[in-house]
Amino acid sequence: MSDIIKEHSGNILRIQLNRPEKKNAMTVAMYATLADFLNEAARDDAIRVVLWHGAGDSFCAGNDVQDFLKNPPGPGESAQSRLMNALLNFQKPLVAAVQGAAIGGGTTMLTHCDFVYAGESAKFQMPFVNLGLVPEFGSSYSVPMRIRHLRAAELILLGSLFDARRAAELGLVTRVVSDEELLATATETARKLAEKPIGALQACKRLMKQFSREQIAQAMKAENEEFAVRVRSAEATEAFTAFVEKRAPKFTPTMASAAVD
Repeated sequence: MSDIIKEHSGNILRIQLNRPEKKNAMTVAMYATLADFLNEAARDDAIRVVLWHGAGDSFCAGNDVQDFLKNPPGPGESAQSRLMNALLNFQKPLVAAVQGAAIGGGTTMLTHCDFVYAGESAKFQMPFVNLGLVPEFGSSYSVPMRIRHLRAAELILLGSLFDARRAAELGLVTRVVSDEELLATATETARKLAEKPIGALQACKRLMKQFSREQIAQAMKAENEEFAVRVRSAEATEAFTAFVEKRAPKFTPTMASAAVD
């Protein structure tokens, strides 16, 4: 069974992350596949809307740690950067249904969606600083832009976990619904969008995004360069070692400048 499933339903393309036993944690192969699916959908005139959700009880728990440690992204072209560009350039409506864990990239990827419906079970987190890393997917720009610096600092500098209601208060999700109604609600929105005049629909999205697109692209570039340094740092090594060993990390001042060979 594929780790990502796509299904056509009329003019709607449904994309499902399909690793429920791993809470849909992303591997390098999944990033590449998701980028391919979005790029194909962008070129396919028969597809008007993409509906994105996860199998099982979670949306996406971020990176698969073992796969990530084997394939840490560099500052240049990577599967992750391919997906970032696919999301940044996607001009058709993108609707997400989020239940359970939406951690790390599971949160930051959602910043590129036009509609985000959160089930009552949804839990969000950008724990990058806790892992000795920095945000990704342009979120270091897009999140403060949306919710202002003080609120963004709570999420990014503290790496705090927050629930669906808090996400709604901050304006990071469209609406909170029951888990039982989640997929039906997102599907209904996708259906309504698919009935709109496609040219006008895409023009509206393009106009809404035009002033932030370049800034987000610049943020992605800066993040990718910093991420490539941080992921090879002594701080990140300690954070991930502690994670694997199921213990609290021990950070020291000397780690801030120390690099991993």
